[in-house]
Amino acid sequence: MADICKVCGLPEDLCVCEAIAKETQKITVRTVTRRYGKKITIIEGIEGKHIDTKQLAKKLKSYLACGGTLKKDSIELQGAQARKAKVALIKFGFPPESVVLT
Repeated sequence: MADICKVCGLPEDLCVCEAIAKETQKITVRTVTRRYGKKITIIEGIEGKHIDTKQLAKKLKSYLACGGTLKKDSIELQGAQARKAKVALIKFGFPPESVVLT
C-alpha cells in the first residue's frame, strides 16, 4: 500500500504539494559581481519545505551547463545567467509572474 502525504492526503505518487508550493513562491534572480570581477547569479526566495532545492539546483546547473552551489536560502550559479535561469525556472514549472529579474 502506498504511503499517504500528511499535507494533501493523497498517495505519495499522486502528491500535489510541490505543484501547489511552486505557485506560491516569489523568486528573485539577480547577477552580482564578486571578487576579481567574477559574476555569479543568485536565485533567492525558494522555500525548501515542499520543494527539493537540492534537486532544483542540480537541474539548473545541468540545464545551464555551469557550476554552482546551494547556500542556506539561495542557489548560486557561476556566470551571468539571470535571463537563462528565469527561462529554466519557468520550464521547471514555476509560474512566469512569480520569477522576477532584479
